[in-house]
Amino acid sequence: MSPTRLFVPLALALLAACATQPKQNVTVEKQSECPVKLTSGQNLILTLPSNPTTGYRWAIQDSAGGVLRALSPEVYTNPEDAGVVGAAGISTWRFQAFTTGTGRLRLTSQQPWAPEVLPVDSFDCNISVN
Repeated sequence: MSPTRLFVPLALALLAACATQPKQNVTVEKQSECPVKLTSGQNLILTLPSNPTTGYRWAIQDSAGGVLRALSPEVYTNPEDAGVVGAAGISTWRFQAFTTGTGRLRLTSQQPWAPEVLPVDSFDCNISVN
């Protein structure tokens, strides 16, 4: 069999394998993108609007710890072009799906020194990992 005849089936097999692989990173930016379905090994990147200069911070209430593992702590970024001191930015968390199952990723935005005050915002997302 000629090398060209061997190459074509191999190339098609590789293309088929690439087409069936899920994206490595899944980004969620709002509640309406939930529930989220992941496969083991995929990364979940959660980004939420944030403005810690107002005293309100996102706090993780439930990290879906049975199926997700945190890859990094919260990272806050402020847009460079905001031009205003105290302008809102984005908080980002990175998780990795490590085992099959389901869990809830829940966060609330509140002032950490006033836990008796109701949160001003919340994020609640069902996560399933296959």
